[in-house]
Amino acid sequence: MTKFAFIIHPIDLGYITQNIKLLKVLPGSLTERIVSHFPVYKASEIKGIKSPLAETEGWFIICPLTSRQMLGLPEDYVLRRIIEAGKLAEKLGAGIVGLGAMSAVVGDAGITVADNLGIAVTTGNSYTVAMALEGTRKAAECVGIDMAKAEAVVLGATGSIGSVCARMLAGEVGGLTLVSLTRSPLERLSHQILHETGTAVRLTTNTKEALRNADIVVAVTSSVDTIVEPQDLKPGAVVCDVARPRDVSVKVASERPDVLVIEGGVVEVPGDNVQFNFNFGFPPGTAYACMAETMILALEERCENYSLGRDLTVSQVREIQRLGKKHGFKLAGLRSFERALTKEDLKIFSRTLDK
Repeated sequence: MTKFAFIIHPIDLGYITQNIKLLKVLPGSLTERIVSHFPVYKASEIKGIKSPLAETEGWFIICPLTSRQMLGLPEDYVLRRIIEAGKLAEKLGAGIVGLGAMSAVVGDAGITVADNLGIAVTTGNSYTVAMALEGTRKAAECVGIDMAKAEAVVLGATGSIGSVCARMLAGEVGGLTLVSLTRSPLERLSHQILHETGTAVRLTTNTKEALRNADIVVAVTSSVDTIVEPQDLKPGAVVCDVARPRDVSVKVASERPDVLVIEGGVVEVPGDNVQFNFNFGFPPGTAYACMAETMILALEERCENYSLGRDLTVSQVREIQRLGKKHGFKLAGLRSFERALTKEDLKIFSRTLDK
């Protein structure tokens, strides 16, 4: 049996103070500094993952840096801490380790980490793309949006996940706008899409302007703060928020009943008694797609680097999607702001638009 590990970290300060009550009395910046010096550690053992063809077990390993620290502290220091977590995975007996949240973004997106470990590494980004797009298509179908006529926007389009999402969406939507902080990488991506699909896309660095007419939004930036507010979105829009921390403000849920926000990449994991022994806010037996990619590769006994760097390929996405289906992984319905969406929720959304 090939085993795996998955590196996670506190998304924000709230996670730390929720789990270490004594730190609540300290100023936030001091709490972050204190926790950043904690050693990496095994958070839990993962058991019960079993497909018709194989089974695997693993561990969650915590790297004690918040998202803001992952992006704000010196890169060499952050990479060193992630590598420490990878070394612990190696010591525990993992054949492959996955990089969660911002640990997959820092530096060269996993390449340096892989170069410093004796086991395989993946960011899980390929399966994240596959499941995010599958969820987006499903949500659009549920609320009656015709993808072939829809105006779509990808926020964070030049990142490793965003660029492949854009390349795969280009041929199936009515119009596509790509958004990023700088223009030149957008232009390179647009030329690639034109060459691959014959589709001309629109480019902008202005998020608010791009969102104004969007029927479908795929949000996958590496921002530590929310960038999509209630007033930014068109009535009837479907938004797939892949980013962690979130790109979409939680205020959208209460202030915009005419907008449907779904979480990208929530996956049902095969096995009658899957035990993560760690609460990351999902129902039992479900996980983020990036976690699932690590599990899939372990089940396949493919101890090889996957989804590293910023240039993912469409073929990688399709391959891991095929392997996921082979082992019984599937989209775990639609979720919005940590809760499952029911048929009644979708009916209410549709009625809101009819008013």
